[in-house]
Formats: sequence, C-alpha cells, structure tokens
Amino acid sequence: MIQGPTMGTAYNIKVVTGSFQSVSGLKEKIEKRLLEINTAMSTYQKDSEISRFNEFNQTNRKFRISEDFYRVMKIAQAIYRLSDGAWDGTVNPLVDLWGFGTSGAKKKIPLENEISALLSNIGFENIEVLEHGYLLKKRAAVTLDLSSIAKGYGVDQVADTIRKEGFQNYLVEIGGEVFASGYRQDGNLWRIGINRPQTDAAFDEVYKIVNLRNRAFATSGDYRNFFLVDGIRYAHIIDPRTGYPIANYVVSVTIIADTCTFADGLATAIMVMGPEKGLELINRLDAVEGLIIVEQMDGSLTDLYSKGFRVSN
Repeated sequence: MIQGPTMGTAYNIKVVTGSFQSVSGLKEKIEKRLLEINTAMSTYQKDSEISRFNEFNQTNRKFRISEDFYRVMKIAQAIYRLSDGAWDGTVNPLVDLWGFGTSGAKKKIPLENEISALLSNIGFENIEVLEHGYLLKKRAAVTLDLSSIAKGYGVDQVADTIRKEGFQNYLVEIGGEVFASGYRQDGNLWRIGINRPQTDAAFDEVYKIVNLRNRAFATSGDYRNFFLVDGIRYAHIIDPRTGYPIANYVVSVTIIADTCTFADGLATAIMVMGPEKGLELINRLDAVEGLIIVEQMDGSLTDLYSKGFRVSN
C-alpha cells in the first residue's frame, strides 16, 4: 500500500508486484506527479496556475496554461456541452455564497438579488480554450474551480505513472475516485464499494459493490454537506443555471468510464441534471455506465441503472 495526503484528501494505492518487481522509488514519482497537478489546479495555492488565472481580470487576452491544465479544460468543456451546462467549472462564487465554499462564509439562503448578481459572471462559455495551451476570458470577473474533475485527473495520471513503471495490476484511489487495472493479488477482479447515500450512514457503510477491471469509477453525492431551513434540505451541489441547490431527489451518482477525469465530472453533472435526463445521457454515451440513486419522500432509496451497469453479489 502506498498512501499519503493530496488535493485536500488522501491517496491510496495498491500495486500487485511480480516476482522480480519492486515498488522502490514509485511513491516519489507518484508524489512528484501529484505536485505538478496541484501546482496547476489547486485553488488553495495562491501561486497555482488556476489561482493566477482567477486573478487575471483582462478580457480577450491570452493566458498561458500547462499541458495538465489544458487537458482538464478540454474534458471540462466536453462535459459542459454534453450536460447542457449542468456541469460548470465557473459555479464556485455561488457555492461560496451559499456557505459551501472555502471562504468560511456561514451556510445560509442568500437573497435573490445576491444570486442574480453573481449569475451574470457564471458560465463556462465565458472562457475560451484555445489551441496550443491558452485560455481567454470573455468576462473579466469569471473564475474557475475544477475540484469536481481534478481529483479524477489525478487518479488517471497516477495510474499512468504506475503503468509506465511496468506494473499491470493496481488500484488507485484519491478521495473516493478510483482507477482499477488488471486483477487483485488473488487473481479476482477489484471490488469497489458504493457508500449508502444517507446522512446516518457510516463513511465505510457499503450499499452496493461493483467489480472493476481497466476502468475508472467516480461517485458524487449530496447527503453529507447540507443545511436545513424549515425542514427543507439545501445541499452543496448548486445548479449553475439557476444559482440554487439541486432539488431533484438525486442523492448519489456513480459513473464507470474509461477515464476518471470524465467519470468524476460526469457524476457531478448527472447530480444536477436529475434522474431522467441523467440516465438518458449515460445510456447515450459509449463505454459509460452509471447508477443514479434517488431518495423517495418516505426516505427509501430507488436505484436507476444504465443499460450495462452491473452490481456484484
């Protein structure tokens, strides 16, 4: 097991070694790669690329970005378009306004005019992703937060680092996002648990299990981070198109895809889209499967599976 802190959470890696293989030096290479990704996309680092871009308040002027940042922005752009704006990397000012961000603001229902004032600067279409690694702002006040996709990218890049070292059987996990390659030590498929998406569930309480091989897995949920006002639950996932928390009774979305970057972003997008449109999108996409869990009025859970999603016994 190789593990350590990263991206405000932790990474955990299991590598199955052959007779003449050693993991010596692997942790250092993994941590170097994670540091590079953080330097590009951590909003906690004041000198990161994304923090400097957010401070860059000039329109129609190119802002140079790294290969890592560029790759994530291209996938983010694709998810934004696929989801009709349900996933939007510019939503963070609204998240902060509702008290779910890193600003330390109190959780509260904002005034309608506060929401509408911010909405004018929300919209991924206000950022152009140019070839050869440049971004361009169309509105000076627009800012980016890629936390709902960057962890997935970290998983993919760590998996790539391990693959390049000659290993074929391994499991990479960062903050619950996963890539599983090959098989476990015992020759069986990797088994990944989905947490029971209810507020009273323990963090390690398993609701469903999936078998995984050479695939990425990501889950998004709204049952941990919320506040109640007059019996109404306001959760941390904000619909960037309205400025309000989602109210579609979706409590958890799990996506299985080829890359964790895509799975991570799509899981968040489906949370916002809701069960019907979300399931329709998943079923439309090649090599993508999903499980949408909806909480009914009586507190019971309903599972909506895409055509090829399989749970393990």
